[in-house]
Formats: sequence, structure tokens, C-alpha cells
Amino acid sequence: MGKGVKSRFVCTECGYEVSKWVGKCPGCGAWNSMVEQVRGGERERGERRGGSGVVWLPEVVAQGEERIVTGVGEFDRVLGGGLVRGSVVLVGGEPGIGKSTLVLQVAARLAGGVKVVYAAGEESVGQVAARAARLGCGKAEVELAAETQVESLEALLRQRRADVVVVDSLQMLYSPQMGSAPGTVNQLKFCAYELAQWAREQGGVVLLVAHVTKEGVIAGPKQVEHMVDTVLYVEAAEHNLRILRGVKNRFGSVDEIGVFEMTGKGLVEVAEVSRLFLVQREGGVPPGVVVAPVVEGSRAFLVEIQALTVPAKSGVSRVYAGSIEPARVSRVAAVLEKHVGVQFGSQDLYVNVAGGLRVQEVGVELPLAMALYSARTGLAVPAGLVVVGELSLAGEVRAVRDLRRRVRTARELGFERVVSPPGDGADPLLVVRNVKEAVRAVFGAGG
Repeated sequence: MGKGVKSRFVCTECGYEVSKWVGKCPGCGAWNSMVEQVRGGERERGERRGGSGVVWLPEVVAQGEERIVTGVGEFDRVLGGGLVRGSVVLVGGEPGIGKSTLVLQVAARLAGGVKVVYAAGEESVGQVAARAARLGCGKAEVELAAETQVESLEALLRQRRADVVVVDSLQMLYSPQMGSAPGTVNQLKFCAYELAQWAREQGGVVLLVAHVTKEGVIAGPKQVEHMVDTVLYVEAAEHNLRILRGVKNRFGSVDEIGVFEMTGKGLVEVAEVSRLFLVQREGGVPPGVVVAPVVEGSRAFLVEIQALTVPAKSGVSRVYAGSIEPARVSRVAAVLEKHVGVQFGSQDLYVNVAGGLRVQEVGVELPLAMALYSARTGLAVPAGLVVVGELSLAGEVRAVRDLRRRVRTARELGFERVVSPPGDGADPLLVVRNVKEAVRAVFGAGG
């Protein structure tokens, strides 16, 4: 090995780096996942491209964002108005969830206004064409290329003067310079870097498709998230719904979500979502169920939070929640124990959001508390009532953003009684300032 060239060992599962080989990765615990990688090649290539000059910040002319509107409204909504020239977008999701369908539909909508190249690594061009025909976009002016070597792909993009390139998928790209199999961390980083350089030098846009693990984490490409400008996840919900969620966006907000329905003709946009996640049932509301108005970006809609408490099977209380963070469920349960006196120490807690929607905003904490209280006591929440608010560790109910819009949406859907903190001039019917007042307002004398 030449002078100045150093080696390292990198885990192919999580990207953890060590200077000497070990059998078990210290980062993720995987066995025999450490592979040797040589430093030097990347640095020399970067030195050829980079410069060491500096400029004064006041002398730099700020450049505006030139966006390309894709024509897929829900996709543009999550991006913040469209694709930004010179950027890289990473689209992740479980296998079969609709990532390739989404990017192919986006590419077809773009074609005609800009030059689009679709680089198929996992399928042949014939398979891509057949899928495009099924989606009704077989006549779109998209150039197909079965190319997986990043240097050849970059040369092709320069030759074709492409504006947008779709790479399906990042795990299939490789470079002979790296000397390792496609999909390894070193290959992913190098290929992502090369395509990012092309995008910034040529003013193009790169759409990278990446797979995630069963735990919902982008496998391998997690290591390149810092190299891209936007990271989008495609999540599955009930009734063939797909949720497009931004977790990183240098050119817009990460609060927006896009809602699609998977059909025989591909992904169809769902613009009206206010009542999409409500459960239609006959009779009264069962214990453990609370309706909450939530806000995602520019949208307000209602969701049904469901809670169930049962005696702990192992003697130790556990939380089972996929739609709401388990840590948040445990914290809300602890607040109820401290300030209301309801005991959960001997109970297993099950929490779900109807429709499979993953909710992250703080406005669901008070309705979650009411759902847990209802499930533990067997007292049902009255029909026609919604609950919203953030819950502090001191048991206080704190204000939430866009309260007026939440209340308006609830009333439009027939919910006249709103339990909420004061604020925003929304004039809700039942104002509460702490969790005890909330219990009395929702459950009355029975609480």
C-alpha cells in the first residue's frame, strides 16, 4: 500500500468505522459486516474538483431558487413548490410500497417541458416501459437507460444535456474505483457525491430511489442523507393510502405531507383529507377512542386516536405504539398518574391512530391522555367532541398552532364541542388549562 494511503473498516449495515477489523460491529452489532476501504482515492478526486479560495460573505450575490414544477400536486406540495435545480432528492420506502411508481409518474409529467433520463438499475428498460404503459404514461418523452456504473451514467447525462435524472435505485449504482460490491456504504457515498456534483455543476436535478429496512430506516443510504438536499419517505396507510412525508428539505418545510391512493393506474392524488382518517361507525363511541384535529403543513384534518390498556403479561408495563412515538405515550401516561391518579404501572398500553397515519405533532398529547384515561376507566368520550392540546410534565395544557383552523375543520365535519387550550381567538366551547380540568370537561362527573 502506497505512502499516505490509509485503510479503514466500515460496517456495510450501519456505516460504523474502525481502524482495525473486528468480527462484530460496535455500532449495530452485526457480525462479519466490516469491510476494508482505502482512503485516498476520494480525497484526491475531491482535491481535483475543489479549490481553496475564499470570498467575503457581503460580496456574494445570493441566488434565487429556480424550481421545476412536476405537475404532481402532492409531490410538489411536500417539496415546497417543485424540484429545485442543482439539488438531489432521496425517496425512501419499503420494497413494493410505490417508490418506483411515484418517480416514474413524476418523470412522465415532467417530460415535454424538460429533458428527463430514467436510469433503471433494478429493471430492464422493457420492464420499465411495460410499467409505464400500465400507468397510462407509456408515450411520455422519457429517455430510458439501463446504466448502473456511475461514471458512464454521468457521461451520458452530460451528452444528453439532461435536466432531471431518476436513479432507481441508489443501491444498484457502483464505481470500479471503489473496489467493493454495489450497495456498500463506500459505493453509496461515492455515487451520491458524483451525482450531486453533476447536479450542482449542470443545474440538474437528481431523484434517488432507496429502500428501507423493516424497521422503517433507510438502509445504507442513511449514510448519504447529509449529502442530499431533500429526503422523502413513502409510508403505507390503510385503504391503499400512501403518505409522502419530508424529513429533510433545504428548500422548504418538512411539515407538509402528500396523500396518494394506490390504484390499478398508479398513485392518484388525494386532495381532500379532512375526513379521510375518521372511522365511520354505528352507535356510540367505545371507550379508548378520541377524535383530534391535527395540522400537517397547510392542512388541518381529523384523526381518531385509539388506546387500549390490559394487565401486563410479564409483570412489567410495556408500550405498543406505531403511529405515535412510544416515548410520548409513556410520558403522557406518567402525567396522568402524577396529576390525575390513574395508575398504569401494571398495564400494557396499546395506542394506534386509525388509518395507519403516523402523527408527530404535539397537539395530539391531550387527546392521547383522554384516550388513555378512557381506556383505563372504561368511560367513553361523548359523541361530537374533539380534543386538542399539548401536555406539559406539570400537567398544564399548552396552546397549539393554528387552533382557529383546527376548530373550523372540526365544526365543518359536525363536531361542535371542542376541548382545547385558550389561544388564537378561536373561541372553543370548552377551554381547559390543565389535565384535571380536561378530564372534568370531557367526562363530567364521571371523571
